[in-house]
Amino acid sequence: MSASDILNNLLTAPVIAFIVALLVTLLRFDVRLPEALYPILSTYLLLAIGIKGGRSLSTTAPGDIVMPLVAAVALGIVTPVIAYTLFRFIGALNVINSAALAAHYGSVSAVTFTVVISSLDSRDISYEGFVAGLLAILEIIGIVVALFIAGRGSPGTNWRSGLSEVIRGRSIALLVTGMLIGAIVGESRLAPADPLFVGLFSGALTLFLIEMGVVAAQRLRDVASAGPRVALLAIVVPFINGVLGAVGGAAVGMSTGGVAVMATLAASASYIAAPAAVRIALPEASPGIYVTASLGITFPFNLTVGIPVYIALAQALT
Repeated sequence: MSASDILNNLLTAPVIAFIVALLVTLLRFDVRLPEALYPILSTYLLLAIGIKGGRSLSTTAPGDIVMPLVAAVALGIVTPVIAYTLFRFIGALNVINSAALAAHYGSVSAVTFTVVISSLDSRDISYEGFVAGLLAILEIIGIVVALFIAGRGSPGTNWRSGLSEVIRGRSIALLVTGMLIGAIVGESRLAPADPLFVGLFSGALTLFLIEMGVVAAQRLRDVASAGPRVALLAIVVPFINGVLGAVGGAAVGMSTGGVAVMATLAASASYIAAPAAVRIALPEASPGIYVTASLGITFPFNLTVGIPVYIALAQALT
């Protein structure tokens, strides 16, 4: 990967919006979007992702999905185990906090997924339409495995309530709803809706990432409380998981874009579904550790450095 690859990824409106918002917030300027706009943008982005995946599913043979699905399930099991092991024994955290971090790094970030999709589209790199379905699967499995680990290491964990929170959460519901709409309506009949769900996508993502830049900057101020080992692992763990995701995607014959998406999903850390589940199932876990690591460190790293690395790795493997 060359410096130009990183530069090409940086010089897109969504990523620049995130970086600028992060920097000006650190300088204590107020660029937050109106509070009511955040749920509107997140709803739109999740529905648009789902609809795009669903319309591709309508023309995809069922047999083409089986092996990528197997790879996604395997990644959903392996990545939280890796995260738990590293945070527990190298990060020197207790069982509860290690499991909480495993839930975040075993699950996925829908926003990071959205950015890699936008990056691939800007480079005219194609990818399988069912990747949105893999996002929904990975978001659930990683949290389930992490809560299972916590239950084994710390009996009394309220894992059923945490799992229920994930399954009933709006991110999964919106993704699945969009995919059903896209799959049922089909490619040609969805064309009239393209000005909304395709034409406005990049602009909506740019606005959304301004807000995410503000939130990430606020979390960056808490990095010291997480500790240097956790801060370092918040970069190392995504990289390890991203490599596994790329290898897994390539092994099951996914396209270059599909491998890049699989790597990015494996490398991303949840900061929406996982915190909600952890708050219920592991109330003793420290949000100052798991939210700061996933949102304050891993998310900016993936947006600025990780995604171009995963795309370059996908190109090398395919």
